[in-house]
Amino acid sequence: MNEATTPDAPISVTAAAAARIRFVTSDEPEGTVLRISVSGGGCSGFSYGFELTTTRGDDDCVIEKDGAIVVVDGISAEYLRGSELDFVDDLMGQAFKMKNPNATATCGCGTSFAM
Repeated sequence: MNEATTPDAPISVTAAAAARIRFVTSDEPEGTVLRISVSGGGCSGFSYGFELTTTRGDDDCVIEKDGAIVVVDGISAEYLRGSELDFVDDLMGQAFKMKNPNATATCGCGTSFAM
């Protein structure tokens, strides 16, 4: 399935991010997904969290792209609505990057943002 499994998915996932998620979960236990969350903290006020998990909550939004699965809890979804998850591999290194249209400011490292 190439589309989000939730009708109003809070984020989209690029093909590059999906490929990387499939790669990092390939040696993990069956059912492992990438969880994205937002928490208070970081140099700009909010921080993105990325973790591999087999646990899903009742309020999780499930996004599937090219066989890769991402879950976002309901509260974090509100901060991420309209965002795009990408994976970049450049001179600065490899990393997942969130392109969040709701962020009014971001830190230099790209892992925290303000609204």
